[in-house]
Amino acid sequence: MDSNHQSNYKLNKTEKKFLRKQTKARHTLLRHEGIETVSYATQILVVANGGLGNGVSRNQLLPVLKKSGQVDALLMPPNKPYSFVRYKTIEESKKAYVTLNGKEIVDDLRQKIILYLNFVEKAQWKDLGLQALPPGLVVVEESISSEDEKMLLESVKWTEDIDDQNFQKSLKHRRVKHFGYEFHYENNNVDKDKPLPGGLPDICDGILEKWLKEGFIRHKPDQLTVNQYEPGHGIPAHIDTHSAFEDEIVSLSLGSEIVMDFKHPDGVTVPVMLPRRSLLVMTGESRYLWTHGITPRKFDTVQASKSHKSGIITSDVGDLTLNRRGIRTSFTFRKVRQTPCNCSYPLVCDSQMKEPSPSFPESDKEASQLEQEYVHRVYDEIAGHFSSTRHTPWPHVVEFLKALPSGSLVADIGCGNGKYLGINKELYMIGCDHSQNLVDICRERQFQAVVCDALAVPVRGGSCDACLSIAVIHHFATAERRVAALQELVRLLRPGGKALIYVWAMEQEYNKKKSKYLRENRVNQGKKEEINDDTSEQELLVEQTPDVGNQDSASSVPSISDFQKGGCNSRKATDSKLPVHTNRTAFHSQDLLVPWHLKGNPGKDKPVEPLDPGTQDPSPVFHRYYHVFREGELEAACQSLSHVSILQSYYDQGN
Repeated sequence: MDSNHQSNYKLNKTEKKFLRKQTKARHTLLRHEGIETVSYATQILVVANGGLGNGVSRNQLLPVLKKSGQVDALLMPPNKPYSFVRYKTIEESKKAYVTLNGKEIVDDLRQKIILYLNFVEKAQWKDLGLQALPPGLVVVEESISSEDEKMLLESVKWTEDIDDQNFQKSLKHRRVKHFGYEFHYENNNVDKDKPLPGGLPDICDGILEKWLKEGFIRHKPDQLTVNQYEPGHGIPAHIDTHSAFEDEIVSLSLGSEIVMDFKHPDGVTVPVMLPRRSLLVMTGESRYLWTHGITPRKFDTVQASKSHKSGIITSDVGDLTLNRRGIRTSFTFRKVRQTPCNCSYPLVCDSQMKEPSPSFPESDKEASQLEQEYVHRVYDEIAGHFSSTRHTPWPHVVEFLKALPSGSLVADIGCGNGKYLGINKELYMIGCDHSQNLVDICRERQFQAVVCDALAVPVRGGSCDACLSIAVIHHFATAERRVAALQELVRLLRPGGKALIYVWAMEQEYNKKKSKYLRENRVNQGKKEEINDDTSEQELLVEQTPDVGNQDSASSVPSISDFQKGGCNSRKATDSKLPVHTNRTAFHSQDLLVPWHLKGNPGKDKPVEPLDPGTQDPSPVFHRYYHVFREGELEAACQSLSHVSILQSYYDQGN
């Protein structure tokens, strides 16, 4: 539909619906991507819904666009649900605008997609910048023959007797077999005293000797893991345990190519194409410091040019398309380490770490000690860097504060650097935090803030009109202490007072959509960002109701005791070690340590310096304790309190 003629006649119902959809697409592009559309015709159109990020390939979209005229360029940014098309003339772009707006196409998954086109002055996207392979990473193409590939694939008997100690293990997203030594996924290690009988398959001997002779590998491995991946499956980002294996880890891709993502602790992500029959060799920094993983999806963003086979998937948006995955089998060879690791990365090396990972607390005293070491001490250490990343308020928190009556007294419990203390100048706000350094930053910004424990706030009970608790409760290490922190919020509120509570959510997918925490690549190092913490969070609005009992339906929400009994992924066993979470991946445990990579060790007023991903001296890593909340857990904790009514509960994400 031509926007120049919209006012010349009355629109019918279908046309009105289309215009609403087109306007929504235009606003979405501006709000989320910063792409500004124009009301007059240009040679360039942005095609909403026509992008690699929602399953539309170059080979599928280009013929559709060419029906309206000569296409000079089709630019498809990686992982984005839109593309840019530049026509030879404005007349041709006008024709595309009229004929293709609202056009329905079928993507490669046979799902119907409707295109919405708008004019733009220029094509714009966030450039990934120049990238290089992680240091120590090599991809060898055609490392074996097609005949050897066939023999290797046929040698894996996935249906053999389970009495065989090499039999397949049933994992959630793939089939796996081990040879030489069994790899234990619960602790990412091997039992060096219990080798599996038979060693590596005989068929591997000739191939390994060839790789040694040609210099592809330096050591003959003694452990093999075979994984089979169906299209749509993957493996979480991880680093093979330093103390378990020697420096060199190699992986052979059979049956199908794949894109593997390598991530530096600083957030840089490098997607690497591994062609069929290629050998991936990881040594040095790429083996010890960078995580590697495979995103579960059915299509990979790859180079469209035939000449590009292996290596980095570049940011050339004029040469990107989608590639359907096939069934891939990987042979990953390792050599079991017999002595402690003495690599150049002691801060991330389990052999060289000064302190062992803490255990789940079994008493209130142990919980308090855990919080002191892995919450309070850490925030004092990282206060300057943490504050530099806390500059953007959450919109729903802003809405809550601006909706309060003028003159309201509000307590922000766990106020951090005070980013919410000055949102509404009509309120009387006081902040408190356990970190002296964060409270000092608040005071430097002329905010009222005190150092205190969130379990014992030095404010008279019943005196606050509202309270904030933003990303605080999840730092308490037992259910009893989390409930006590909620009870302290209720104590502060006057009758009818309201509290807004945010906690990290274990479920990082909502309505079948991944949260920003899982989607975000954060490749622009120089840009100030909300490092590590833009998870999907559960938000709860509660009200103090002293004269009325619990007004919520107890039958619709589990009780807090249901969560305390040790449901899925809870860790209550004696001497149960807290796992260290891999940033930007799904949570596999409710109680865990989340890394914070300190950039440049800045003070409160010192600028943050980006880390060179090629450095041999990585920035300090601190671990913060978190309890991520399962769906319904926060509501159940609030319902265990007297005189509390839950007004609203929903998920939010951002920063």
